[in-house]
Amino acid sequence: MENESLKPKAPVPGQQIATGAEEEQGLAIGEIVAVVMEHRWLIAIVTSIAVLMGVAWTMVSKPVYKADALLQVEEKGGGGMSAALKDLEPLLGDNTTVAAEQEILTSRMVLGRVIHRLKLDIEVQPTHLPLIGSVIARRYKGDDPNSPLFGLSSYAWGGEALQVDALDVPSSSEDKPLILTAEENDGFELFDEGEGSIVKGKVGIRATAGKFSIFVSKMSARPGTRFVLIRRSMESAVDRLRKEFTVKERGKKSGILEVGLTGSDKDRIGVILDDILKTYVRQNVERRSAEAENTLKFLETQLPALKREMDAAEVAYNAYRQSRGSLDLNLETQSVLQSLVEVDNQIVALKQERDELRQSFTAEHPRVQAVDQRLQRLRERRNQFDADVNKLPDTQQKVLRLARDVEVSTTLYTNLVNTAQQLKVSKAGTVGDVRVIDAAAVFRQPVGIQTPAKLAITALLGFIISLISIWAKRSLRVVIEDPEVIEAKLGLPVYATVPHSEDEVKIFSHARKAKGASELLAVMKPEDDAIESLRGLRTTIHFAMMDATHNSILITGSSPGLGKSFLSKNLGAVLAQAGSRIVIIDADLRRGHINKEFGLRREVGVSEYVAGTAVLEDIVKPTSVPNLWVVTTGQIPPNPSELLMHLRFEQMLAQLGEQFDTLIIDAPPILAVSDAAIIGRHAGATLMVARSGCHPVAELEQAVKRLNHAGVQVKGFVFNDLNTDRQRYRYGYKGYVYRYSYRN
Repeated sequence: MENESLKPKAPVPGQQIATGAEEEQGLAIGEIVAVVMEHRWLIAIVTSIAVLMGVAWTMVSKPVYKADALLQVEEKGGGGMSAALKDLEPLLGDNTTVAAEQEILTSRMVLGRVIHRLKLDIEVQPTHLPLIGSVIARRYKGDDPNSPLFGLSSYAWGGEALQVDALDVPSSSEDKPLILTAEENDGFELFDEGEGSIVKGKVGIRATAGKFSIFVSKMSARPGTRFVLIRRSMESAVDRLRKEFTVKERGKKSGILEVGLTGSDKDRIGVILDDILKTYVRQNVERRSAEAENTLKFLETQLPALKREMDAAEVAYNAYRQSRGSLDLNLETQSVLQSLVEVDNQIVALKQERDELRQSFTAEHPRVQAVDQRLQRLRERRNQFDADVNKLPDTQQKVLRLARDVEVSTTLYTNLVNTAQQLKVSKAGTVGDVRVIDAAAVFRQPVGIQTPAKLAITALLGFIISLISIWAKRSLRVVIEDPEVIEAKLGLPVYATVPHSEDEVKIFSHARKAKGASELLAVMKPEDDAIESLRGLRTTIHFAMMDATHNSILITGSSPGLGKSFLSKNLGAVLAQAGSRIVIIDADLRRGHINKEFGLRREVGVSEYVAGTAVLEDIVKPTSVPNLWVVTTGQIPPNPSELLMHLRFEQMLAQLGEQFDTLIIDAPPILAVSDAAIIGRHAGATLMVARSGCHPVAELEQAVKRLNHAGVQVKGFVFNDLNTDRQRYRYGYKGYVYRYSYRN
């Protein structure tokens, strides 16, 4: 039982008093726990539903498997070159970075070849019954197609197979579903959802109609079974494959690439990943070989011209010597010849290098400009040698020029022949600069979220959703659930806190079904917590009425359905059980029903007395409870407010006050009608009833103001229907609710 003291108590010496911050923090934590425990069934139901949805998710979702492999990207280019061929590296391009190889692996060049070769742009799926069809089909282990369930023969129930090796459609039908229906004797018919039947055919024979063409190599299905076919465009097929394909470097600058492929077909993903690796390695080798081949083709186009120039130079040189009698060069001329040959060879080599660079760079590139500067310096040096040659005799000049042409042509031709031979060796020995370390391997167990994790996630989501629902519900309901809020906001004491009573609910339900007199909780269950709270209210009322001019108590509220009648009749019974003479006056002349609680008739009551058709002895009716009497409403009048304002009503209260120790007046709600304000002027004390979870603070404030404006001072509140199950989970003094009953 919780008793509210009328005066604050002084702190006990040595007692630790909690500060406002500590109390607020403790109460906040306790409030959270209390709210959770109050709605524990809601939380349990929502969480259970979420877990069941998780179970359904686990059963419906397809398991996803993963295949992985390892690649190594070497740092050097030209994988087939030996140390002797390193001079050719500038001709074969720069090294390729690991990041570039990752992009190549996911390019259309590689994935497109795989899609075309493995026909990944043709998707075939049997039509299953929604939700449960795929689950049943996956669990079927037979060799032949499963028998249809529920008579639905158009759906696939497990064991069906359809292999489509070719499917050509117009571009407007790409990425759109087509329906294939199996028929008798290995026949089939292809439908378009918008155009109807497209083509009919048989397994093993290519069927064509207009721009549509299909070749089915294998089909195992009952007649009438439907399949969904989709011919993907290359862009769509590559995009779908990229979403399932992953490439990442294992370790920074390690040159090791880890590739993976996920999918629901455990056997097929290994084949696809293996083909991706082979295609990637093959294109890498082809790229390296193509670089050497392009350079070799360029050299082979230059060799015939250089051979003709060399032969022509030799013929001219020999002819001139023979015409002059086998002239020989002196030492000075030979020195000049060697210098000229050296400069000319360098000029030719730089020109060749410039031509190679111009295939990759523009004329403004720094490397091209550097070669141009070197050529300019060699030409200036060549001009100096030409000036020295001009100083020689004419015969020596002629011989020198012819000998120079022979030397330059021979040297250049010999160098190009050697380079071409080296490129042929390089092309034949090219193996690429990437290699497969670990071949594709498929994990035995599915990847992704496992069943226990799925159930845990759904349970957590259900718990969070239930908490959000509770928070939203409480945020929208700005009602009072704590009696201390009334004292803090209105400045009026709460004389009693009456807990919720399950016994009263049972009594009320039984009375409604029986349609007869109901029993009083104070009589049936005198040890109930609600009755114990009313006994505490009895003590409080004794002290509150000591200075009152009348011995009557008015019980009202702000709105209907607060439990005023419950409090009036049971408080009267508790007071009567203590030996006082108590009379309960049902002053709700519109909806009064206290007569039903005691099995009495409504007639001959307040209305008849005020109208002068009955005397006091006629309207005071005894009950089965000793020392307890009841005055019923009488006939429902057309003007209740005017009737209550009559002088005879005041005289009735005065006469009853002389005959009884306490009068308990049950009045209608003050915000609905003004009857309570009229009666309150003649009552010794006015108590307002507030019900837990039914009022905003503004409603109670308005009710108190309306009574005050009528000259009625509210003595205090009775807080009804408190949820003690919630309160016992709260921390702090204001959350204490004890039960102390008899024990046999």
